[in-house]
Amino acid sequence: MTQETGGFAALGLNPNILAALTAVGYEEPSPIQAQAIPVILSGQDMIGQAQTGTGKTAAFALPILSKIDPAKREPQALILAPTRELALQVATAFETYSKQMPGLNVVAVYGGAPMGPQLKAIRQGAQVIVATPGRLVDHLRRDEKVLSTIQYLVLDEADEMLKLGFMDDLEVIFEAMPASRQSVLFSATLPHSIRAIAEKHLREPQHIKIASKTQTVTAIEQAHLMVHADQKHAAVLRLLEVEDFDALIGFVRTKQATLDLAAALEAKGYKAAALNGDIAQNQRERVIDSLKDGRLDIVIATDVAARGLDVPRITHVMNVDMPYDPESYVHRIGRTGRAGRTGRALLLVTPRERRMLQVIERVTGQKVGEVKLPNSQQVLDARIKKLTNSLAPLVADAEASHGDLLDRLTADIGCSPRALAAALLRKATNGQALTLAEVERDQPLVPGSGAARPRGDRPERSDRPERDGPRERRAPLPLAEGRARCRTALGARDGIAAKNLLGAILNEGGLARDDIGRIQVRESFSLVELPEDGLDRLLGKLKDTRVGGKPLKLRRYRED
Repeated sequence: MTQETGGFAALGLNPNILAALTAVGYEEPSPIQAQAIPVILSGQDMIGQAQTGTGKTAAFALPILSKIDPAKREPQALILAPTRELALQVATAFETYSKQMPGLNVVAVYGGAPMGPQLKAIRQGAQVIVATPGRLVDHLRRDEKVLSTIQYLVLDEADEMLKLGFMDDLEVIFEAMPASRQSVLFSATLPHSIRAIAEKHLREPQHIKIASKTQTVTAIEQAHLMVHADQKHAAVLRLLEVEDFDALIGFVRTKQATLDLAAALEAKGYKAAALNGDIAQNQRERVIDSLKDGRLDIVIATDVAARGLDVPRITHVMNVDMPYDPESYVHRIGRTGRAGRTGRALLLVTPRERRMLQVIERVTGQKVGEVKLPNSQQVLDARIKKLTNSLAPLVADAEASHGDLLDRLTADIGCSPRALAAALLRKATNGQALTLAEVERDQPLVPGSGAARPRGDRPERSDRPERDGPRERRAPLPLAEGRARCRTALGARDGIAAKNLLGAILNEGGLARDDIGRIQVRESFSLVELPEDGLDRLLGKLKDTRVGGKPLKLRRYRED
């Protein structure tokens, strides 16, 4: 048994799955995982009665991924979810757990997105389909054999599917799959309608029931901020201006993100460092010691790297990236508020993560109130307050110790004490913006943050193409940190919208939604923001991609 994955290694999971679990910091299986994984691995049908937040996604994703053959380029597993938000959440989980399984592809199938790229991904052999019933039935009308190779079926939140009126769609889907498949059903409740489905479509299922526990974190003040993915760094910098913290730990999902954010903070003058799984043990110890004794004030870490970290100075935890499950959230914010002290936990939430926020609130039994991004006046007030606090202790005996020097300097320079004090302030503040106009120039408001967009989870860009004429020559929008801008010759005149480009890149590039930044569609071309890390490899994966029947041919965009 490996130390990193604890009890997971005893469940018989694929070693590649165990490696992925180690990477995301999973240590011990939750009760539903410990009970469900062996049943699903054995091939038996199952009914799991469990609430969202008990770890049930991993309970079915881990054993199913262990049974899938990535060498077979055909759909093997179908997961049905009641809403597109849950479908995206489950698809992201499958992608996370399968990171060490080359050749395995996941496609999310839901309404409100182009059908073409979804069907193409299925036909090209995505082994895992995560779908809402309505959109999947639409695909079956186009191709009745879409599900003919499915070996594993999961109905997630089955009771919610029936509440939303998907009963007829479910029957169509059941008929389109092989009768020999293994079927797993998860539901918070088991009304008669769910039992009827189980009796008709499951074969001697084993019933597992897990009571959900409320995990309390009462000593910690919790708050969340709505922000779009490509605005996180700017939001973090703005929040740190007004938060009165002693030491802070920020959590992100990837090793690269720890380096990127720590570097951005250092550039702004913060004493910050990264902590991730690639950092040697002796260096890790130096970072933690520096955080303890005040040489560092901020550490940006992954879940894995933060294991066992106990620093009494930590007053704040900032979840820059949403954790994968509520348990991870509780572990993260538990780094503060220890030994009777109070702490503060901040959570950045992108529009597509609202559902996980609701799950966290239910599991912790506490409301995570919303805060708005501080405005320029609040930033200015916070800067002046910090300056006041730093100078106040020095004033008491300053005149006695430095009064004579003040008199000499004012005489030598030929200025008033007020003018000299102002000059010394300028030097001490090192050019920091300390007027409202300067702050507004220095830190423009993050567009769109602090408030949800209307009509739910719309993409972070307009699907309407830019108009032609003078606007065609307009300079591209500023590029977010860690992004590279790429260009395609496809534009509005080709009938292309941003959602078409988004769908094609998501399906062909194997990216998560938040990996893609702005998409700007112009009349004769389009610009797409993609992750700088691994860009050449990504462009290689996209080289044969077609959108609207035309080659995408994405290239790095040179602005000079």
